[in-house]
Amino acid sequence: MNYETTIQAEAADSVPADIATSGREPMSGRTRTILIGGIILFALLLAIAAYFAFAGGSPAGPGDDNEQAPVVTVIAPGTTTINGVIEVPGTLAARREMPVGVVGEGGRVVAVTVDAGDWVGQGQVLAVIDRSVQNQQAAAQAAQIEVAKADAQLAQANLDRALQLVERGFVSKADVDRLTATRDSAVARVRVAEAQLAELRARNARLSVVAPASGYVLERNVEPGQTVSGGTSALFLIARGGEMEMLAQVGETQLARLSQGVRATVIPTGTDKSFEGQVWQLSPVIDPQSRQGTARIALSYAPELRPGGFATARINSGTLTATVLPESAVLADEDGSFVYVVSEDNKATRRAVTTGMVTPQGIAITDGLSGNEQIVLRAGGFLNPGETVKPRREGAEPQAEASETASARN
Repeated sequence: MNYETTIQAEAADSVPADIATSGREPMSGRTRTILIGGIILFALLLAIAAYFAFAGGSPAGPGDDNEQAPVVTVIAPGTTTINGVIEVPGTLAARREMPVGVVGEGGRVVAVTVDAGDWVGQGQVLAVIDRSVQNQQAAAQAAQIEVAKADAQLAQANLDRALQLVERGFVSKADVDRLTATRDSAVARVRVAEAQLAELRARNARLSVVAPASGYVLERNVEPGQTVSGGTSALFLIARGGEMEMLAQVGETQLARLSQGVRATVIPTGTDKSFEGQVWQLSPVIDPQSRQGTARIALSYAPELRPGGFATARINSGTLTATVLPESAVLADEDGSFVYVVSEDNKATRRAVTTGMVTPQGIAITDGLSGNEQIVLRAGGFLNPGETVKPRREGAEPQAEASETASARN
């Protein structure tokens, strides 16, 4: 036995029994790798064929870009006449606030007759200040009037007697003149005393704090026993006639579109009730910091309208004709708002637009569209400018679209 015979014998011993008995050559590693690769490639091609079969088409050729283009839903919105509405925030307040305080010299409060939330009439007493000292002064002055009247009566009697005696020559003309002057002085003192009494009574009346006009009491800032004076802050705050208003903060651009007399709907925060009002004044100046002005909306009294509370106003700003798009069609980035318009050659083109008010139907486009374009309705964020797409009108059936496309090809 030589070396070659020994090698062949060892190789024969390493061959599996089933291959040795079958009489076939064993499979090499390279052949096995090629076979597995072919199976994987076949499975991949089968998966691709199944995908296009379920997608309703077949793999497109290298030159058929339209078949590979994504299908997008488009709309041709046209133009719509909409009622212009500006929605702005603001605060509620009394339209005409009347602070009521002490008019006279003041003193200790002995009674308060109303409370916040009460309705009062013009001249109604709101609070009473102690006037015991002033009453005594008035009584003393009334007594002075009686003294002055007595002096005047005595002077008149002396003058009458002198006039009777002057004819007999017992009284001179000079005496008559003197008695007449005395009588006139006494009468004048009576008038002075009466005027002083009227002044004291007027001062006493001012010790009663009264309502200057009818209205609704918003604040009560005084209690019995409190000492008040003319320098004390307002004891009561009254909304004249109960009239309220909303101070709506409006941007300068929107403020230019408003006018006095337009209607507005006010919804206070915390309630779903709405109240109708009217813009009665527009701010003549613009805040240089916020770039806003104030639109004052007059409102009738209602318990839900509490001064100092927040509210939202929807102010009518006329009508305008514009294109209205659903929110899904309007996109925005750092360059501003835009939409995708599908051209006649099915290219998606980005177009910048100017948005206006938000309506229940969608967003009003005030500039950038004529309304006759085909606008991508959804998924515009996944498109690139200039990309080829397959437009499909909103509501159209996919099969109908496929039929139209096939007819166009034929």
